[in-house]
Amino acid sequence: MPKKGGKHTEMGKEMQAQCKRAKVEAACSPSLMSYESPESLFGSLISPIKEEMFFREYWEQKPLLVQRNDPLLAAYYQSLFQLSDLKELCCQSLHYGRDINICRCVNGKKKVLNKEGKVNYMQLKKDFDQKKATIQFHQPQRFKEELWKIQEKLECYFGSLVGSNVYITPQGSQGLPPHYDDVEVFILQLEGEKHWRLYKPTVHLAREYNVESEDRIGNPTHEFVLKPGDLLYFPRGTIHQADTPLGISHSTHITISTYQNNSWGDFLLDAIPGLVFDTAKEDVALRTSIPRQLLMVDIADSTKKLSSILRMLADRLENTRELRSSDMKKDFIMNRLPPCLGNDCDSLIPGGKLPKLDCKIRLQFRDHVIITVEPDQENSDEIRKEMVYVYHSLKNRRETHMMGAEDDAAIKEGTSQQTHGLRFPMSYLDALKQIWSNPIVCVKELNLTSDEEKESLALALWTECLIEVI
Repeated sequence: MPKKGGKHTEMGKEMQAQCKRAKVEAACSPSLMSYESPESLFGSLISPIKEEMFFREYWEQKPLLVQRNDPLLAAYYQSLFQLSDLKELCCQSLHYGRDINICRCVNGKKKVLNKEGKVNYMQLKKDFDQKKATIQFHQPQRFKEELWKIQEKLECYFGSLVGSNVYITPQGSQGLPPHYDDVEVFILQLEGEKHWRLYKPTVHLAREYNVESEDRIGNPTHEFVLKPGDLLYFPRGTIHQADTPLGISHSTHITISTYQNNSWGDFLLDAIPGLVFDTAKEDVALRTSIPRQLLMVDIADSTKKLSSILRMLADRLENTRELRSSDMKKDFIMNRLPPCLGNDCDSLIPGGKLPKLDCKIRLQFRDHVIITVEPDQENSDEIRKEMVYVYHSLKNRRETHMMGAEDDAAIKEGTSQQTHGLRFPMSYLDALKQIWSNPIVCVKELNLTSDEEKESLALALWTECLIEVI
């Protein structure tokens, strides 16, 4: 059982040296969050560490600790989520398991203390005060607009889903045992203080969550206390545990996580089937039969033959400018947050002039739209033509973001998450790329054969709020 509260073990000289470059003192006070662009938002998140240094020295490599002494930033972090927010949120039909978990680390193991059904605030507070239980609040961006703004910008920045969890732990207590995760983690300390210990990974860049016993993980590589306004980053696979010291009423922090199942291995599993399918159309080697009984017994030369086919595919890949990744792209665009427009809801309603042949148009919400080429999903014939699909996240539901399998009620009501977009013949691909690659395009100059097609494409995109007439 990890020691909690009291005096923290002082870091040795070796640990101090490891943290020295990552630790930022009060003299380097950062600015508040910048929402001008995804890049500026991320830059303000890790400030004063520069983006180039972060990805060169820390990303997927080692933890980054940014300790700040900025009252403005501490107050801003606290506004993202507080213990006091739970009372109002519990009135919004929160459920144990789905929205909130109650847990505590007991003898190195996670003990879940959830009740059944809806969360009652008085019961929740009682478990927090008397049982010293940690409150884990799932995906608070569903309720907090400022977190929606942050995570939407980060999804644009990373091109990967970004989830979050809030952890509220009473003094002298620990919610989770030592464990590692399958995501890149950014931790923002919102309220109180949290004592952290990080350990060398047993699985570098892990692909799954796992609990580790204390007798296996050895001594911490990093040990420190996070205070409001501080930030911590560590790569997936980093073993960690944290407790709220005695004398601190409670600790509130949020974990912002990304890059789950977003590795080269995942991308290969998604992209290779399309490459094989396209190559088999042109190369008879992939259309020849496998040896008799190969599916029943191992054939001696089968691995050699398969190796030669893979080398041929690799050669083809080097000369291919476009690589399909339909499933990963669709999963991302279908499940990510919609744009956070604040009070400017009219931006998602087609408005202004209709696009005519002599109009100039430009793309809106570029970061929220993708183009893919896929077999026609609306044609069940044996031979399906390839079509161009334009998917977007403008109509996604913030309420279901990162919540996994949705309940039956949402499916029955037709409010479950789904793909939104448009479908075009392959002849429209060049014109679509033209709109995507130029800041402004004149409708009559689109790469299509007829004026009718040009106006039809522009109108379809305008109706989906993907372009505006200027």
